[in-house]
Amino acid sequence: MQISTPNTLGFLGVSEPPSAGKFREGYDKDIIAPMLEFLRETKSAFMINPYPYFNYADSISDYILFKPNKGVYDPNTRITYSNMFDAQIDAVYSAMRALGYSDVPIVVAETGWPSAGDPRESSATVDNAASFNWNLIQKVNSGKGTPLMPNKQFETYIFALFNENQKPGATSERNFGLFKQDFTPPQPQPTDKKFCVPIPNTNPQSLQGNLDWVCSQGIDCAPIQPGGSCFEPNTLWSHAQYAMNAYYALKGRRDDNDCHFKQTALLTTNNPNYPRHICKLKKALYGLKQAPRT
Repeated sequence: MQISTPNTLGFLGVSEPPSAGKFREGYDKDIIAPMLEFLRETKSAFMINPYPYFNYADSISDYILFKPNKGVYDPNTRITYSNMFDAQIDAVYSAMRALGYSDVPIVVAETGWPSAGDPRESSATVDNAASFNWNLIQKVNSGKGTPLMPNKQFETYIFALFNENQKPGATSERNFGLFKQDFTPPQPQPTDKKFCVPIPNTNPQSLQGNLDWVCSQGIDCAPIQPGGSCFEPNTLWSHAQYAMNAYYALKGRRDDNDCHFKQTALLTTNNPNYPRHICKLKKALYGLKQAPRT
């Protein structure tokens, strides 16, 4: 009998360079090692969920999307990695090898890319999703394996077949599907996007009312909470602008009525510049940050 369960890459304490991959201290011997022993005994696979998307940065976009790039060098093995997907899998393999379980096979239970996201999720686009998924398929079907596991073909599953319109959290969480709920593929957003912002000199009471209302409608307002990636600048105007535009984006930027807010908002083609200038994003460590999967 074979049995297993998917695991987030968050269990890695070290993931860069890939050859130095290690499980988190305290989890390695007490949790991961017994799990791997069980998988070895039952001839089952260790299932992992690598998501390069959650480590996106413009400076390494080609590396993440399997496009031609200069690569990332591992000084221990003198290997230059051409894509983050390989690097993440090899980091897991190195961590397994350090515990003495390099013989347990690896299955990629989930990986994918969202086709739409909140204003701060600028990499969640149809083009990027198509590029990642297509190049992933070519990579997996090539049978070339990874630098530390050459010529090995990994059983790999793309997340997901359909968008999940009732899923909580950021907009990207509802847009990982290869198809929308009506069985049609996601379409690129128009290049002439409009943005919803407060009308200049809107009074603070109205701004606060807009902010409170948007956050009560299922919009992810965590980024503008203390400690959030878009909390700075800590002003009512900035937070209200983020929330109002996030609501408008969630509605698909299709209807001017979605940017009404009792006549305290207006549409503009000038990007309010989330996240590059206003949001001070905290870059996740290589291979560690994963969105919650349900």
